Amino acid sequence: MNKVKIGIVGVGTISELHLNAYRNNKQVQIYAICDLNEERAKKTADHYGAVKTYTDYHKMFAEGEIDAVSICTWNNTHEPIAVAALQAGLDVLLEKPLSTTVEAALRIEEAVRSSGRMLQVGYVRRYDNNAKLVKEFVEQGEFGELYYARASSIRRIGNPGGWFADAERSGGGPVIDIGVHVIDLCWYLMGRPKVKSISANTYSKLGNRANVKHLTSYRAADYDASRNTVEDMANAIIRFDNGASLLLEASFTLHAKENKTTINLFGDRGGVEIDPALSFVTEKNNTILNITPQTDHPGFHLDSAFQNEIDHFIDCILTGEQPISPVADGVEVMKMLCGIYESAAKGEEIRFE
Repeated sequence: MNKVKIGIVGVGTISELHLNAYRNNKQVQIYAICDLNEERAKKTADHYGAVKTYTDYHKMFAEGEIDAVSICTWNNTHEPIAVAALQAGLDVLLEKPLSTTVEAALRIEEAVRSSGRMLQVGYVRRYDNNAKLVKEFVEQGEFGELYYARASSIRRIGNPGGWFADAERSGGGPVIDIGVHVIDLCWYLMGRPKVKSISANTYSKLGNRANVKHLTSYRAADYDASRNTVEDMANAIIRFDNGASLLLEASFTLHAKENKTTINLFGDRGGVEIDPALSFVTEKNNTILNITPQTDHPGFHLDSAFQNEIDHFIDCILTGEQPISPVADGVEVMKMLCGIYESAAKGEEIRFE
């Protein structure tokens, strides 16, 4: 069988995770690299053995030499690039979030429908080994009805700056960048209920905090501490039509003791903590038990999760199966992300029909 020829659009930091995982898949040929920066595109192509380099994704798609594409660009470019790829007959792995607006998300969904191609949204947390294990337990009814989730993704000094801090390109700050991961994972494990209402707050108090010494954090290539138009942190309560709810906290910068991600789900038969360490809570013989699953993966591991995500994408291309993170899920999560920003801007709860 011929290898699946993959193209990459955008070779910023996140693309390295895609490229490394593709390189590890024996059914893949990394064929083409596209980036606005021609020198960076050529350097990446040389490193990964790609055949072609481009600075125009339209040209890459038009030449018809690739089978599928990973889109790893600014959030506000996701829609035009994804739609162009689908219309060119390509299958698409699109980095999260699906877009920056619900309207753009719906246009991508329509392009998937009209083209007949497959689009997988890059909700990498779904592909983590622990998440897959918890999903199996959920489907077996181990926790019963999951009616409440609590998720927190806190950075104390972690505004990447650059396009991440530019609301026009990113669509927002920690909510849409790191909060999306924990929102999606909780919602996915809770059975993907429809959102009913959202009440949220956002705060812009600390900025980039470039003045802080003795601590370092990831910074975008175009970091500029003077430019920041996104929130520092946000909190939200999301209510679903089945009565379940999700409590969210997300921050780029906060006067917190440490960076920390916590994910907990609670059901009427038991509960589960996914982060910071996997553990189950249940009852047996009228006794509450804390259970630690014995696995080779005690915590979230980004590289293995990306490998699982990429392998799943290739399997779906080869088999025609639908991905576990389809475009429809991207649309629903986009409603939640935009709902958080809308509620915070209005200072009131918003409701969905």
